[in-house]
This record gives sequence, C-alpha cells and structure tokens, in this order.
Amino acid sequence: MSNALTPSPQPQLPNGVASLVPERFANPIAQVQGLLAQPAVRRSLPMVLLVGLLATAAIAWMMLATPTQKTLFSGLSDADKGSVTAALTTANIKSHIDDSTGAVTVNEEDFSRARILLAGQGLPKAAPGGYQILDNLPMGVSRAVEGERLRQARETELARSIQEIDAIAEARVHLATPEASVFVRDNAAPSASVIVKLQPGRSLGDAQVASIVNLVASSVPGMKPENVTIVDQMGGLLTKGANESATSAASDERIALQRRVEEKYRAQIVQLLTPLIGAGNFTTEVQADVDLNETQATKESYDKAGALRVEQGQWTSNGKDGGQAPGGIPGALSNTPPPASTLSAPQPAPTPGAPGAPGAPAAAAPGAATGPAAAAAGAVSDALKASDQYSRAYDLGKEVSVSRTAPGAITHLSVAVLLRDPETGKPRGTVEIQQITQLVQSAVGYNQQRGDVVTVISRKFAGAAALDDKQPWYEAGWLPVVARNLTAIVVALLVLFLGVRPLVKAISKKKGDTPADATGLPRDLLGEAQGGGLAAPRTGEPVTIDALEGARSYDERIGMVRGFTRDNPARAALAVRDMIKS
Repeated sequence: MSNALTPSPQPQLPNGVASLVPERFANPIAQVQGLLAQPAVRRSLPMVLLVGLLATAAIAWMMLATPTQKTLFSGLSDADKGSVTAALTTANIKSHIDDSTGAVTVNEEDFSRARILLAGQGLPKAAPGGYQILDNLPMGVSRAVEGERLRQARETELARSIQEIDAIAEARVHLATPEASVFVRDNAAPSASVIVKLQPGRSLGDAQVASIVNLVASSVPGMKPENVTIVDQMGGLLTKGANESATSAASDERIALQRRVEEKYRAQIVQLLTPLIGAGNFTTEVQADVDLNETQATKESYDKAGALRVEQGQWTSNGKDGGQAPGGIPGALSNTPPPASTLSAPQPAPTPGAPGAPGAPAAAAPGAATGPAAAAAGAVSDALKASDQYSRAYDLGKEVSVSRTAPGAITHLSVAVLLRDPETGKPRGTVEIQQITQLVQSAVGYNQQRGDVVTVISRKFAGAAALDDKQPWYEAGWLPVVARNLTAIVVALLVLFLGVRPLVKAISKKKGDTPADATGLPRDLLGEAQGGGLAAPRTGEPVTIDALEGARSYDERIGMVRGFTRDNPARAALAVRDMIKS
C-alpha cells in the first residue's frame, strides 16, 4: 500500500538551474497544468467559464446599450449641479456628471426635453452677476481689483439689458476703459465690443443695431457711438465702420432700393398667378434696372425788354427863341414884364435818337427806349436844344428755376416666369401662355418704349426628391440607437448559443454519466469491476493494491484512494506516515 501511494518522482533540473530557481517556480507551465488537472478545478472550470461569459455579455450590453450622451451644461457650481440633477431625476430623466470636466450630460434623445424642463424652472441659477458682484468684495481689496470688479459689473448689466431684445438669445459685452491721465493729449476714449447670439431664424435690423450702439455708448461716460463694435455669433460685423466712406453707404442704400423694387414686382406677380395656377406651380424672377442717379439743375433767364430804373443827363439851348438872357444889375428894369409873345405854327420834331436827326443825344445807353421814357426825356422841344447828354439804367427781368430728380426711376425691366406643366393631360397651349404673359405685363407695368422684356415658358419641374434637401437615411438620429440595440442583442445571442449552451450540456452530461456510489468509484468503473474485468471490490469491500494498479486513469485512482481512506482511516494514516518517513 505504501508503494502504491508513494508520490511520483519530480523531474530533475540541472544543478545550476536548481540552485538559481526555487523548486516551486521551476516549471510554471507544469504547475498550471497540474492545477487544472485537479478534480476540484476541473469540476469548477465550466462554471467559471460560464460566469466569465455572462460577465462579458453584461459588460458588452452595458457598453453598447448605453445611449449617446450629450452635454447639457458645463462649468456649473455644485449647488446648480445638485438642483439640475434633482429636477431631472424628478422628471424621470437620467443624467450623468462627468468626473473629468464636471459637465452634466443626458441621453441624446432627452436633451431637448431636459432643456425645456430646466428653463421652465429657472435652472441653472446664474452665478451672482451685475452689481451683485460688488456686494461680495472682501475687505482690503486693492484699487485695481475694485476697478476690475466694477467694470465686470457694468459688462454684466449691459449684457442683461441687451438680452431683453427678442431677437437676441445671449450677449456678452467687453469694455475697454483706459486710465485717466492729467495730460489731455494722452486721454483715450473708451470703447466697447459686443457679441450677440441671435435666435434661430432671426436677424437684427439697422435700427436695432443702432439702438444697441447708443445703449452701450450712453452707459459708459465719454464713449462715442463710433467706438462700439457689434458682432454676431457667425462673426459678421453688424455695425458700420467709422472708416466707411459715404459712397459705400450710398451704394448700399441704392442696392437696397433696387431690391425693394424687385420684391414689389415679384410679390405682385405671385399674388396674381397663385389663384390661377396654384402655389408651387410656378416660379418667377424680376430684374429691374433702376436709375439711381440724383440730378439737380439750376436755370436763369432774362427778359429782353427792360424797365427804366435811373436816368441822369443835361442839355443846352440853341438860342433860336430870339430872347436874350437876363442880365445886368437887378433893379427896376429886371422887374419889367416880358415882351409880347409871337404865335407861330409848331414844326414837327424828329424822333429823339433817330439817325441824322438834329439834336440827337451825344451819348446814350445802349438799348435806349423809344416809349414813355423817350417822351419824358423829350418833354423839352428838341428845337430848343443845342445838345443833350443822358445816362440811363434799366432793370432786366430774371427767372431762376431749380429742378431735382429723385432716384428710383425704372429704365429697364426684365421678368421671367416659369410654369409647371400638368402631371397628367396635355401641356399648356400657346394661347394660355400668351394670356398669362399679358397678365404679367399688366401687373408689372410693361413699357415697350423703354425695352421691357417679359418671358413666360412652361416646362416640367424636377422631381421633389431632387429639389428637397433631405437628410440621408444613414445620418438619421434613430439609426445609431437601433444599431446599438441590435448589436447588443446579437452579442447576447452569440454568448448564449456558443458559450452558455455548450457548457450547460457538458455539465449535465458529466453529472449524468459519472455519479459515484458509496465506495467513491465511478459508476462505469464499478460496473467493469463487477463484471470481472478488475479486482475492484463490491460495495463494502476493501480496496486492494491490484485494483489501484489496474485503474485506467488518474481520476479512477483518486476515487479508489478516497474510498479506501473513508473505509480504513487507520490504515490510511499509517500509509501517510510511511510516505512521510520515506
């Protein structure tokens, strides 16, 4: 018995290797094989593999079945994180907090619902801003820190004021206020930069941009409107630059005028053709050449016939009246009455100023009048004049007219209308197209003299699939969710059918084929022993050396030894003692 239970000799190693490597680490592969060959390990190995496969399937399911996370908020305080997660949990929305970034994330399909829910509850509560920052100033801060806090408070308050505009979702304001200097030449004007995030599909008009500029400029002392810059979330400059010339501004206004004219005609055509053809069955484009030149003209005209304004002159007598000029010493003779006059027939006097007429003026202004002015000048008979000299000034008529032509006159108009052919039936006829052409001409004020062109044609439109810019099916939002769930299901089925099922079958077959009886021997070995093939004892009989030596495998020998030990504990103890002594 002692010889049969003597352990087999271990493989010998060279002396050098045996001295360097401990005996238990000499052959790790053999030790692992020996460990796996033990009955307890071999019996528990299928269960270990089954548990490992189930764990692997569970991990794969968790990794693949977890929906894609989308960041809801980032950079929140701990109080806001607690409030947000509590509100989401109450609404049965799963949320996660990223350990590395601290961002609050939710499932992609719950993102919009979570944002609406939190916005309705006023979460997250913004950190103290505006002039509330000044309430948290610690004692003993420096002047520079106090100035920065004051500037930050102004920026926050201005941003909140700008966000009150309906078209603006978010706003940020940056103020640049230089230090005041005692030297006037070194003083710099403050400036501001505003970045706005507009609501989807909204835009700011020129009046709204100007109001924001004036709001910011009026809120900072010494700031001018031209020092305020406004930029949208796309990087577009919304304010007009100070260096922009007047010509550029005028060009923008003229282009805007042309667009308004074209939109007016296009709206008229759409309003006219929609009841007749139907919406979506036609398209139209209008090109209007608008005279954008502004003309100013000044005209002055004078009347050829003037009016006498001033006349100055003198004349001398020719002495033909026979009288003597009074002379001598004044006295009695000078007071005598004049002699009796002699009547004579008057002689016709020539027209004053006529060529060759006696007594013509020596010098007269060009264009002397021959009407009442000449009669007044010739009140004294020319026969009594030896010479005369006159200087006359005339007022000429003056007419001043100023005309200004405003821009906007249409010089040429081109209209193109494309009609959709009916899907079923005959295409549109020539008469129908001519009638539509006449309607369009009447709607836009067609003028042949200025070269207007109106073109109407009928064609089949492209398919709706070619015109609609739809999202491809492989970019749809539901596809990743379906693919993730299908992949998790496939992995679970593979693990179930390729791993779990074979192991369960093997375990059940082994338990059904090799049960042990009271002697500790396998049932098939016990049957062979009862048939006379081996000297194995029956139930209750002791185990012999011949039965141990005739065992076919190591497991059978272990079972016999186990049965021998159970039946003969004293002899087994003696055998172990002999093995230890040897």
